Amino acid sequence: MKNPLFTPPEASLLWLEAHRVLAGSFNHVIQGPPGEDVLLQALAALPQGPSRWVVDDLWCPSVLIRDIPELPKGAEAQEAFFRWRFAQILSLEEPHFVQALEVESGLWLTAGIRQDFRDELLQLALRTDRVVHALTPRWLHLYNILAPSLTMPGMLLSLSPTEPGLYAGTLVAWGRTLCLLRQWSEPLSPEGWLEERIAPSAAFLQRESRKPQQLYIWGAATWPQADLPVRFLDDRAVLGEAR
Repeated sequence: MKNPLFTPPEASLLWLEAHRVLAGSFNHVIQGPPGEDVLLQALAALPQGPSRWVVDDLWCPSVLIRDIPELPKGAEAQEAFFRWRFAQILSLEEPHFVQALEVESGLWLTAGIRQDFRDELLQLALRTDRVVHALTPRWLHLYNILAPSLTMPGMLLSLSPTEPGLYAGTLVAWGRTLCLLRQWSEPLSPEGWLEERIAPSAAFLQRESRKPQQLYIWGAATWPQADLPVRFLDDRAVLGEAR
């Protein structure tokens, strides 16, 4: 397992999900992106100083990009290329701010956030004299926590409850390093996830000689029996001071 990707420095944690906002002792239920009043209350619950903001996967989609024949020369041209490729793959119409990191030779991780939403968050941080060290998708934050201790291929579900018993979210898997990333905004039951998303992904990984040995789950308290051993991620270990 390679070193964690996009690892942020130590800082206070602001946790933004589609159904809740967490920061220190602040815990607020929401539906959709949080309003400015909620964010101000959340930031007030954190100590002054740098903060890292973990953002719901569906607000900050991610894509693994392979088979790039040759990158353009120069940083600006490369940034423009990844913005274009990211928007093309996801069929996006609104402008997104996109970051890219080469995971291994020929494999790039790209993560983007809608430009106007990012600007709103950063402007709010600026007005409240907050230094934002990172805007990180939730799945990547979870992966960064897991990665240092993992020695076997595995699979992670980063789930968002949309209504009772249904979840949208992200499936990621790794062998020696990150090798599969799929995201769905359409909610399914755990049984649907097992049949339509986990089983086909595990079969693909087995053909690639990267069969996962454990399934890590964030966002669901229970899960039906699966072929893989299941481990539920501990809230305290993941959220730290955000709880």
